[in-house]
Amino acid sequence: MRKSHIAILIIIALAITYIISTSSNYSTYENFTTAISKEGKEFQVVGNLSRPDAMYYKPEEDPNFFSFYMKDKQGKEAKVVYKGPQPADFARSEDIVLTGKMNGDVFEASKILLKCPSKYNDGKLETQTFEAKS
Repeated sequence: MRKSHIAILIIIALAITYIISTSSNYSTYENFTTAISKEGKEFQVVGNLSRPDAMYYKPEEDPNFFSFYMKDKQGKEAKVVYKGPQPADFARSEDIVLTGKMNGDVFEASKILLKCPSKYNDGKLETQTFEAKS
């Protein structure tokens, strides 16, 4: 074999190794039960606002603290803490997609994606993404 063939095989092997090692970082939609069982790992959880009266956001005290309760698609409820301001039209959203991880019995969200009905799009979903400040 020539040296060029050996170099190409090494590059291909490195590329395959890189793809396999990063494939575990691809996130999928999960539920709170899975997030609790794998505490500390980041997940995306889809659900709905479960207790609108229990939302907590007081910008005069801490403008970067927002908490609420959400039910995932399987019906499990969890408290969610987001280190950022309350997103606009949060209470109107149809679905909420959270990216974050469990810490005890609290889900710490780093990103919130809202799926809201829009009065301008004939009932089609409009999405907004919000990220917590690091």
